[in-house]
Amino acid sequence: MDNLSRLEQANDNAAAFWLAQARASGWHQLIRPGFTAVRCARTPNDAHRIVVTRPYDQPELLEDELAALLEDWSTTRLTLEDPYLRLDMSRHGCVHGRAMPVMAREPGPLEVPLLGALPSSGALGGGDLTVDEALDAEAFAEVEHAVVDGFPITDRQPWTRGGMLPERLRHEPGLRAWRARIGGDLAGACLTYDDGRATGVYWVATLPEQRSRGVARAVLETALAAAHLDRPATLVATMLGEPLYRKLGFAVEGRSHWWSLPEPSKQ
Repeated sequence: MDNLSRLEQANDNAAAFWLAQARASGWHQLIRPGFTAVRCARTPNDAHRIVVTRPYDQPELLEDELAALLEDWSTTRLTLEDPYLRLDMSRHGCVHGRAMPVMAREPGPLEVPLLGALPSSGALGGGDLTVDEALDAEAFAEVEHAVVDGFPITDRQPWTRGGMLPERLRHEPGLRAWRARIGGDLAGACLTYDDGRATGVYWVATLPEQRSRGVARAVLETALAAAHLDRPATLVATMLGEPLYRKLGFAVEGRSHWWSLPEPSKQ
């Protein structure tokens, strides 16, 4: 399958992941042939999310359509994913940082599992590293805690239970959460979302005090080993995470600009 098809699968999975959060939180959603938008509204600081899912022939027309939506939704905070790098939302007051790689892993088993069969475990100084699936409310709250403080999600700090990942989200079909511990202490986490065609990986996080101990790799390997390995896995990588993802078989399928609205200046 060509790169564009894998890129579209990654786009669709990201859109479906945000739609699952919209259902769990009661947020308004908008699905168009070329993009999906979610009006995150748990707090005034929530960033509305837009994922461009298909190539577009006329960037200016899409820019104007998206700008009209932002005006209609009274958007003050935004994350707009453009995996085709052709939008110029700067004329509508938006900015973006470094383009981030959209990566996919081809179907198939992991070649060199780090920790073996589920649940994963390995000896480390200070205790064993274990990874398990968060199957109850308490474990899911720990996953949320690890993501907020480990990623980190600064807008959600200090962490409050359910402030980012409501417990209802745990019951969304396709959503799975993974928790790492070292010697019984919370160490890291990630979420995966299976939309029936691909498994997306999201919010791979390690708590600051547990870094450089193989936590992220252990969480990823456990999640991937439990996924449907007859279809691809997808993710958007940070600069720090990309080398690990390459080691686990991910390859860059494209790059994405994440547009945002600048923070209001403080007088």
